[in-house]
Amino acid sequence: MYETPCIGLSDQEPAALIDFYPFTNLNALKVKEIIQKIKHGKSPSEICDKPLDNIRFTPANNRTIFFAPYQRGQAISKLNELGPDGVIEQLRISELSGRGGAFFPTGKKWEACRSFKDSPKFIICNADEGEPGTFKDRVLLNNQPGSVLEGMIIAGFTVGAAYGIIYLRGEYQWLVEKLEQEIDAFRALGLLGNNAGGIKDFNFDIRIEIGAGAYVCGEETALLESMEGKRGEPRTKWFYPVEKGYLQLPTVVNNVETFASVARLLSLGTFEYLKRGMPGSPGTKLISLSGDCKLPGIYEIEWGMTVAELLDLCGAEDPYFIQVSGPSGECISVKEKYRRISMLDLLAQKDIRCGGSFMIFNSSRDIVDILINFSEFFKHESCGACTPCRAGNFIIERKLERLQNGLADANDLKELKSWSSIMKATSRCGLGKTASNSVIQSLEKFEDYFATRFAGTDNSIYRKFDHHAAITQYEHYKP
Repeated sequence: MYETPCIGLSDQEPAALIDFYPFTNLNALKVKEIIQKIKHGKSPSEICDKPLDNIRFTPANNRTIFFAPYQRGQAISKLNELGPDGVIEQLRISELSGRGGAFFPTGKKWEACRSFKDSPKFIICNADEGEPGTFKDRVLLNNQPGSVLEGMIIAGFTVGAAYGIIYLRGEYQWLVEKLEQEIDAFRALGLLGNNAGGIKDFNFDIRIEIGAGAYVCGEETALLESMEGKRGEPRTKWFYPVEKGYLQLPTVVNNVETFASVARLLSLGTFEYLKRGMPGSPGTKLISLSGDCKLPGIYEIEWGMTVAELLDLCGAEDPYFIQVSGPSGECISVKEKYRRISMLDLLAQKDIRCGGSFMIFNSSRDIVDILINFSEFFKHESCGACTPCRAGNFIIERKLERLQNGLADANDLKELKSWSSIMKATSRCGLGKTASNSVIQSLEKFEDYFATRFAGTDNSIYRKFDHHAAITQYEHYKP
């Protein structure tokens, strides 16, 4: 048994996986009961829980996009009429961007892959949802797997691909049976296989590949390395995956939510889609919400909603420190609750570009403890290929421990900022570039809190020296 930062069940914690089968809302009595059943011959697959989707909020007046009634093949039926150019044009008009956090224009990515002539081409669904506090893709795969498959088929038709692969997070193995059943249903309807969707000479099929539990494989080139049987670490970016991706062939890699968005967009119609959200940021966004609130779960919001509105919806309890888009994202204080959530990246507006999660911490939580937890996670998950990330995360954790123990001074603060700059500028991938975000932002946004944690002198070696603890081991030594 071992602890892990997140298994994609943050809305029903405490949770555990036994042989990769989920057990949720645990307490001492329930754990004892599970152990007794296993001792008496029951397998985890027989007694595991079925995690709830916990879809807490969708836009009113039939404005939901992701959780509207779904019919298999509805979006695919429009492909003959649209053609590849038409699909790309609809993506361009809708301003649909990747929903994994990078927000790269989907149409631009697909158009680039289509322009390369090498074959075969691949469509890869990045379902390696490893960012702590994020579970929206889990809910989509469980609640709406067909829309994800349909989005992959549309991508295959648009770029001329023959194969689709779902790279599924290792902790989501319990979803494999449902996904396989949905793939079989698509084959039975002629939506997969030869002449997929009734489109002549369009041959496309999908399979599932299980990830090995590495956070860094959320980065698309590390994911590709893992799929090829290599160590999961980011590639040097000589080529983008749309040119040389899986097996060095043209590849589209998109997030689960992105593929579902494409299917829903074509089913709904682009101009109807544009009525949701706000100018420059149309549509809706799925947010995984957990922490100190009454209603953790999935919230489908229209872009433009403020943080304050979201906090009210979930029944946030004394919100103080809010982590957006996981530990690698942005931390905000409750003073910033009137900021909008959008895809706009305007410095004057200061909107929040949320990749998919909000973790809420109330004022009873120790911010330094939170940051140490994040730092330990990044240190463990770093692939170690580049020195700035390998050494930087270790040093940042040590500096935070000094802060926790009352030993940090102004020099430690300078070194934290210095290492953050080094990591951002020289790390190979997003893990190293973003690992120190929360630390630096916390120091800037919670000055009052940290003022009590730093001492006024630089003689840190003499501060908070615990004489009793220092001699305890000696006093209890027995030869």
